[in-house]
Amino acid sequence: MSTVKSKKLQVGTDATSSNNFTIYQPATPDGTLRIGVGNADSPTEVGRFNSSGYVATNAPAFSAYNNTNTSFTANTLTKIIFNVEDFDTNSNYNTTNYRFTPSVAGYYQVNLSYKMETVANRTVLSIFKNGSEYKRMIDVQSTYTRYTSGSCLVYLNGTTDYIEAYGLSAATLSGVANSLNQFSAYLARAA
Repeated sequence: MSTVKSKKLQVGTDATSSNNFTIYQPATPDGTLRIGVGNADSPTEVGRFNSSGYVATNAPAFSAYNNTNTSFTANTLTKIIFNVEDFDTNSNYNTTNYRFTPSVAGYYQVNLSYKMETVANRTVLSIFKNGSEYKRMIDVQSTYTRYTSGSCLVYLNGTTDYIEAYGLSAATLSGVANSLNQFSAYLARAA
């Protein structure tokens, strides 16, 4: 059963509004058709269509770099400082503890690149999930200073799961603060 209310089509008549959906156009038409959860009177937008197709709303994405060096102790995985945001669409990245805790459950594409000042030493980049090593992005024997990088997909539950970037060098050294270093992630598919 459906209810029509001024530019809004409510699908469902359940007493619990979260069990209903509303298809609507905004009060001032802008070329989008929106989909919301809830009754037609006050739906919460969960997506929209425009001339290009479906546009997800509330899809977290961030990118951060560092303007502070990270000091590495030989053969010890160390959290990398990424303290400056390029962007953070949902305010889910923390520039104090260098952690991404997205508020939407799903599968996230995670990217990491970092410059290590090392000569003839092993270099490792890893993604940690909830405080434990989750995926090793790269593990190389460096013969000169280089950028190392990698990517992976990770499921995050949208409430308590978080990711952090870690690095390791076989020698005690200082990573290089550089706007070309990056730690980023975006929602590839909602759960």
